Amino acid sequence: MKKIINDPKRVVDESVAGFALAHADLVRVETDPIHVVRADAPIAGKVGIVSGGGSGHEPLHAGYVGFGMLDAAVPGAVFTSPTPDPILAATKAVDGGSGVLHIVKNYTGDVLNFETAADLAAAEGITVRAVVTNDDVAVKDSLYTAGRRGVAGTVLVEKIAGAAAERGDSLDEVAAVAERVNAGARSMGLALTPCIVPHAGEPSFTLAEDEIEIGIGIHGEPGRERVQLEPADRLVDRLLEPILDDLPYAEGERTLLFVNGMGGTPLVELYLAYRRAAEVLAERGIPIARSLVGNYITSLEMQGMSITLLKLDDEMIELWDAPVQTAALRWGR
Repeated sequence: MKKIINDPKRVVDESVAGFALAHADLVRVETDPIHVVRADAPIAGKVGIVSGGGSGHEPLHAGYVGFGMLDAAVPGAVFTSPTPDPILAATKAVDGGSGVLHIVKNYTGDVLNFETAADLAAAEGITVRAVVTNDDVAVKDSLYTAGRRGVAGTVLVEKIAGAAAERGDSLDEVAAVAERVNAGARSMGLALTPCIVPHAGEPSFTLAEDEIEIGIGIHGEPGRERVQLEPADRLVDRLLEPILDDLPYAEGERTLLFVNGMGGTPLVELYLAYRRAAEVLAERGIPIARSLVGNYITSLEMQGMSITLLKLDDEMIELWDAPVQTAALRWGR
C-alpha cells in the first residue's frame, strides 16, 4: 500500500486538521468530538444544515461547509459513520433558533446515528428534521443499506437546500426543498479499480485488468454486474439507461447533468463521458439546463465515475445558481 499518510489510525484527524488550516476563512474545527463548522455559525434566525458520514469521500462533506451550503459537517472514520456525540455537537453548534436540518445518506449506520443525535437534540429543545438521500438506482439493498444508497445526488441536495436556508426559508420549507431534490435525482456509478482503506491496507475488492464493476457503491460495495472493459460511450450508456428508465423524462423537461469522478479519474475522461451523456440526452429531447463535472463525492483513490440526473424546476435552478462559498463549490459571491 502506497499512501501519503503517517499513522493509519490518525488519517482523519490529521486530514481534518489540515483542512482547517487551509480554509480558516470558511470553517472552524472542533476536535472533541470532531466536527467542522461554518466560521460564522450559528446564525440567528437561520435554519442550520448538518450533514456527515464516513471519511474517504472528500470533498463530501466538509468541503461543502460555508455560505450557501452546509453549516456543519461531521466526519467519521474512513467509510464509517460518525457516532451520535459529534453529530449532536454539530447540531448544537449551528442552531440559530430556527431548527436544524440533517441531510443523511441512506446507509444504516448513518441513519441510526443521526436519528439518535436528533433525539438527543430534541431533548435539549432543538427542533431537528432529517432528509435521507437515496438516489442510487443500481441496487435496492446493499451491504450497508435497507433500500437505495445515497450517493452523488447528496451534493445537489446539500447545495439547493443550503441556498433555501440562506435566503431565510423555514425549517419545513428547507426540508421540503431537500425532499423534492432527492425525489428528482437519480444516480449510477462504475468502478475500474478498487480503493484501499488505510487501516485495512488492502483493496476493498478485486477486479481483473479487463473488468469493471457496474453499479458500484461509494464504499466499494458490489453493483449490478461485472463486465469486460468497453469503450467510454457504451459505459455511459450503461449508466444512463437505468437512470432514465427509473425516472422517465418527458421531452423538454430540464435536467442538471452531473458527471462525478470517484477520486482517481482524470478530468479528461470525465469530460469525454459528459460529451456522450449530453448526446444521449439531446437525442431524447432532454435539455441540460445546468451541469457539474469533477470529483465531488469520491471513494478514496478509486478509478471510476458516476452519472446523476436531477429533474429541474424554476425554483431549483434559482437555488442552484444562488451564491455559494465553500472549499469545494464557490460561485456568485
